[in-house]
Amino acid sequence: MQDRLTKLFKAISDPKRRDIFHALVITTSALSITQISNQFDISRQGVTKHIKTLEEAGLVYIDSKGRERFCNANAKPLEEVNKWMKLYEQFWDDSLTKLEDYLDEKKPS
Repeated sequence: MQDRLTKLFKAISDPKRRDIFHALVITTSALSITQISNQFDISRQGVTKHIKTLEEAGLVYIDSKGRERFCNANAKPLEEVNKWMKLYEQFWDDSLTKLEDYLDEKKPS
């Protein structure tokens, strides 16, 4: 079973999925799969597959109303990605500071 972070990275790794997620976020309301499909040049089946991946990562939840399925964005799981990246941000900040210190030592006086 994939861990949450792996599922999140899988979900956001595809540009089309990022576009679908972005469309849901900026709409601030639920969109039907048909409405989403109409915004993109891929089949409804293709959109459904992308939404399933987003849903598995927790970035989308689906409400059914009658025969129609409505998708809602949930950006909260992206906090986990942000925390993971902050760890490496500190690493790079420290590395760049060490490089700067080293270069300052090597400067001719």
